[in-house]
Amino acid sequence: MKSAADFLKAHAIVIVVALVVGLVAGIPLGWATVRVVNTTPAVMRADLQEDYLRMAVDSFRVNRDINLAVRRWDDLGAAAAPMFVKIQQDPKGMDPAVIVAYGQVIETVKGSSSSGTDKGPAAGAFSSRSLLLVAAIVVLLLVAGAILRFLMRRPGRRPSSSKPAAAVVPSRAAQVRVGAPKTDFESLGVAPPITQNMTTYVLGDDLYDESFSIDTASGDFLGEYGVGVSETIGVGEPKKVTALEIWLFDKNDIKTATKVLMSAHAHGDAGIRARLEAKGELIEIEPQRQIMLETETVQLLATVVDLQYGDGAMPEKSYFERVTLELAIWRKADHG
Repeated sequence: MKSAADFLKAHAIVIVVALVVGLVAGIPLGWATVRVVNTTPAVMRADLQEDYLRMAVDSFRVNRDINLAVRRWDDLGAAAAPMFVKIQQDPKGMDPAVIVAYGQVIETVKGSSSSGTDKGPAAGAFSSRSLLLVAAIVVLLLVAGAILRFLMRRPGRRPSSSKPAAAVVPSRAAQVRVGAPKTDFESLGVAPPITQNMTTYVLGDDLYDESFSIDTASGDFLGEYGVGVSETIGVGEPKKVTALEIWLFDKNDIKTATKVLMSAHAHGDAGIRARLEAKGELIEIEPQRQIMLETETVQLLATVVDLQYGDGAMPEKSYFERVTLELAIWRKADHG
């Protein structure tokens, strides 16, 4: 008479296949009965979520209600951050200054983790059920895997050696930053800046958007500044960036200062210039060029440390392969 172990060994594949088929067929069938009601825009289609966030930004332009702005951001859940990036890249007639101001409010209230905002009570319950479902699937798969390994094991068989883990290679942007030292302003007879950072865009970083906080030595928050993609050119992947946008937000100034760094080709293209004029002063990017932005109490000096154009099948000097900027912030003398 065969033992249970012999039976399991003889039918190991059948048992594992039956488990997998049961999971694949049973989970969708059970989940199909779930109905979500009285929830938030976090479960809407992407196009409707985009419309909702655009209306939230436009509403903030009129009422300046910070609590309402943050609540509407939270209603979108995890979709809010990528959707906001999409709106920044394609305003569709919206005032870029209002978009930036809305983003700064969210960043100030929710901090750097704003992309992981709460999803609201209904969405939270839905998420909890999802986590339980995933946990159950993982446990079942682990049990099935353990059974299969046990049954398929043979005496004298040694496990194959695993391949060594691949070495961690720094990103191209990180490598560029290492080779671009910050300016020693004190040696030039200039007071040291409140904050000083290097930022690098590299072709392929389609969501490039860096921001930095402005804080005094005593911990007082003065505002924020940063750089992001302003305009692309051509089609296909990766996106070919032809203009970058530098912005400076001052908590004591209702208007955000913005300037656009354009490629040589974009700067000479009347159509592109017309699209970007509403964003701020248009400046042709050049190596070592310095750009000054000023608000009520602070000023930003941006220096083009490194510039390299792409050489693909596009007009000459039309998109960036790499751009490194040094951003330094000073408090204005009459507000020091």
